[in-house]
Amino acid sequence: MMRFLLATLVFCLSFTSWAEDPTYGGELNVGTVSVTLSPLSWDPADWTWKSNHDHGSAREQLFAGDLTKSIRNGGPYAFVADAYLPTDSMRGELAESWYWEDPLTLVVKLREGVIFPAKPGIMEAREFVADDVIYSYDLVNDSPKRIPTYFDHIERLEARDEHTVVFHLNQYNAEWPYRFGYGYYSGISPREMEKVDRKRWQNVTGTGPFALERYVQANAQIYKKNEQYWDSALVGGSRHPLPFVDKVIYRIIKDEATYLTALRTGQLDILEAIRWIAVDHLKETTPELQWNRWLATSGQFIALRVDQKPFDDLRVRRALNLAVNQQEIVKHFYGGHAELMAYPQHPEFGAYFEPLEDMPESVQQLFSYDPEEARRLLKEAGVPEGFAFEMQVCSCSPSHMDLVPLLESYFSKVGLKANIRPMEYASFLSAMTTKTHGPAYLLSSGHVNPMTTIRKSFVTGQTWNPSQYTDPAFDEKVRILHLTRDEEERINMLRGLTREILEQAPYVWLPIPYVHTAWWPWVKNYGGELRAGAVRPWPIYARIWIDQEMKKQMGFE
Repeated sequence: MMRFLLATLVFCLSFTSWAEDPTYGGELNVGTVSVTLSPLSWDPADWTWKSNHDHGSAREQLFAGDLTKSIRNGGPYAFVADAYLPTDSMRGELAESWYWEDPLTLVVKLREGVIFPAKPGIMEAREFVADDVIYSYDLVNDSPKRIPTYFDHIERLEARDEHTVVFHLNQYNAEWPYRFGYGYYSGISPREMEKVDRKRWQNVTGTGPFALERYVQANAQIYKKNEQYWDSALVGGSRHPLPFVDKVIYRIIKDEATYLTALRTGQLDILEAIRWIAVDHLKETTPELQWNRWLATSGQFIALRVDQKPFDDLRVRRALNLAVNQQEIVKHFYGGHAELMAYPQHPEFGAYFEPLEDMPESVQQLFSYDPEEARRLLKEAGVPEGFAFEMQVCSCSPSHMDLVPLLESYFSKVGLKANIRPMEYASFLSAMTTKTHGPAYLLSSGHVNPMTTIRKSFVTGQTWNPSQYTDPAFDEKVRILHLTRDEEERINMLRGLTREILEQAPYVWLPIPYVHTAWWPWVKNYGGELRAGAVRPWPIYARIWIDQEMKKQMGFE
């Protein structure tokens, strides 16, 4: 009781003016949105989606989210989207300014005085210059693992002087700020990296607020403060150099009960992704925690390989959708904490998102439960007795492992047998990227942003196209979309493309759950923000400080 009363008093004090002055030191322990997953690679040329999450501490980018425009600071942006920065929410990070010299020439002025710290065995401390941007671009552009078409709009990069990079385009691409600005593959490394093994975590370096100090396999990633970091934050009317904490520690915890306990006992300062089912208990047992609720930014679905029978038949794919009682999943599996349809577009995308009730009847039908119609479609497709199929699922997802028995039951009611094959994440992901995955593949995949969610998932030959969907006419529409400069036109085009792909049902579309972020009140200058670029939280962490006195008074040393 004493702890609760003291915590309540300290919590109230946290909103008084004295707490507005940031303090330096201490460590921030985070269970991230990927708390169960170890790093996939330390080499930016490997094109892993998780790179910014793991080494975005050091490898800064040209652009990042402007956190002064967050909801917590009175702005309109939540900064939870996995890789979407509306134009007004974007700021220069390593870029100081930029402008279009002509319709196909983008000039980026780089910040001066930004320092790469000394890295033993790699480099002496020196200033960041334009050649580093060109080296980093060439590194990912020349990689054999590059996503097809990703940089096709860029003819070449030019260093006009030490602090000016010029992008010469061969055609406009509406995603230019994302593709090599704040996207998954936009991190800037020093050109000295060409002489060392980029796959070693010990060689990760850059201009960012934190350096990777140590990696303990499957346990933790420890990042230490970069004492030479260039940026500052305006807090309480004064500017303060960043970062505030001395260390950031990512805890890698594969078991859900263990990471929830770590939060409850103060071993974690922040746990970024908590399933709804655990929230009420945490609020009851640990009332001091602060909360933010957000709609998951990964779509979830069963990808059906349209290049394999019987899933090459639209009637079969529609039948599988109608066999799943999605309303029941929302109501009972998620306890109402989910949306029936929020993929491939996300409500946070504004006008790009079209609600289900505004969709054509043929789309709305896919989100209804109609086992009789499902059986009729299967009979019409020539498989009246049903069939068995393998469904692969990642054992790294507690939610998916819990959902699988329910899906099996739904399918069995229309004569289908799903043979479930759990896989560890590395094998699970490799199967998809090498196109050796099975005919049904239960996946969560990031919405990313309004255009990429369509391009990556449904354009012929794309790496993240698990259904192997292909339609030359659809591909051409997507190509034209990226050439379109007017946003209103893009919105209309994307709405049409989204309707088209929903109707084609290359996936069994599944509901999108709400997720919760929780943190202790000693975590200051934070409101549940998750990303300031493509899965990159590091500008957020750099601006957090720990109220050590509050933490001590609440009984945590």
